[in-house]
Amino acid sequence: MMDQKKNKDNLDVDLGSSKESNFRSLYGLTPTVENAISVTIRKKNRLELKKLISPLHPADQADMLERLTAEELNSAISLLGKALDPEVLVYLDHNVQEKVIDIIGPRALAKAIPILHSDDAVDILQELEEKERKVVIKQLPKAERILVEEALSFPEESAGRLMQREFLAFPSNWTVGQTIDHMRAKPQEEENFYSIYIVDPAHRLLGVISLSKLLSAKRPTRLKDLMETNPRSVNVETDQEEVALLFQQYGLVDMPVIDRINRLLGVIIVDDIVDVINEEAEEDLQGLTGVSDLSISSSFFETVKGRFSWLILNMLTAILASSVIGLFQEEIEKLVALAVLMPIVASMGGNAGTQTVTVAVRALATRQLNYTNLQKFVLKETWVGLLNGFLFALLSALLAYLWFDDKLIAIIMGLAMIANLLFAGVLGTLIPLTLEKFKIDPAISSSVFLTTATDVIGFFTFLGLSAIIIL
Repeated sequence: MMDQKKNKDNLDVDLGSSKESNFRSLYGLTPTVENAISVTIRKKNRLELKKLISPLHPADQADMLERLTAEELNSAISLLGKALDPEVLVYLDHNVQEKVIDIIGPRALAKAIPILHSDDAVDILQELEEKERKVVIKQLPKAERILVEEALSFPEESAGRLMQREFLAFPSNWTVGQTIDHMRAKPQEEENFYSIYIVDPAHRLLGVISLSKLLSAKRPTRLKDLMETNPRSVNVETDQEEVALLFQQYGLVDMPVIDRINRLLGVIIVDDIVDVINEEAEEDLQGLTGVSDLSISSSFFETVKGRFSWLILNMLTAILASSVIGLFQEEIEKLVALAVLMPIVASMGGNAGTQTVTVAVRALATRQLNYTNLQKFVLKETWVGLLNGFLFALLSALLAYLWFDDKLIAIIMGLAMIANLLFAGVLGTLIPLTLEKFKIDPAISSSVFLTTATDVIGFFTFLGLSAIIIL
């Protein structure tokens, strides 16, 4: 039994006696590696933990830390000490990142910041409380401190916050040979790059040359003869969502960032844009569902607090819809069929409206919807709602007739379905457009107004027709 337990703790692999090459063969956060790390943390074996962690990519290390309990996380960070790769901070979920920073302290964070790319450093620092941020920045080397402070002076979610300051820029009169020799002599300047930028003595952007074009040219060729003039660039204060749209529109992998006098300040790389696209998608999803934080690492009370405000708003709108039903209380008491069928009408209207809202919000976010095609879009969605209304009117009327064997109930059901799906199509376009006009994020607010409107219209139409035709 003791041998079995010992083997179980070692997870069927003798990790303690393995050579470094064996750890390399376990590259990637496999279940075996994850279990081995958990056992090692519980045993507080510092050397073993470092051997297991070091072959992993920083993203995998971050995933591992995110899966630990608070006690295990504290123990793991303490055991790793200086062996913790600073780049792991970049990949951590914000909530776990905050916990790790609290564990390592401002001094260790200040030592880690200069190792990171400038854009990653700024991304981490901007999430800190202002008091904590000042403490960390104060301990940075002068050169890094100046760059970080300048980046943080730009508006939040702007190109200035997103760009990295590590890039390659050369004079236009340099040759291809000079440029390549310079990059070979100083390979540490930039690890990943796709383009080099051509600047004048005042560091104003003149042009850009792709890496493939540079390497294909002959050594004596001047850069000015290769460069693409008037390259696509963005102002340092441009919103990051606008930058993401440019990357998507033109299939870019990088883009220079300039100031108002065309000086080259930095470059945005596509991997940062992927993060922006994910963030914007998460924000839209949070807004449409009323979830303030999508992270599963959020605490119990933070989760409750984040959802309560949305749920209380939905409760108020539900009361409004119920008050419409209350107006026809006597009619419902006389005919049970009304109580059975009216949720169908309201539900279909809400679902149809949500489809239209989703399309409208997406079109607004990607700038596909503007005043030029606005009328066409509204008319199209109105006609879609009307056609769907007729189709589902036939189905719902048939259902009502088969269910209750009453022609009048079937007619009312069909008419109510047409009206509600028609209004759902109209409101699904007008609500987000109206919110956008008043500078209110349609992704966050549209669903609340839409569901309330379709419920009220559905109930009122169905019960109102019933009161007129039957009762």
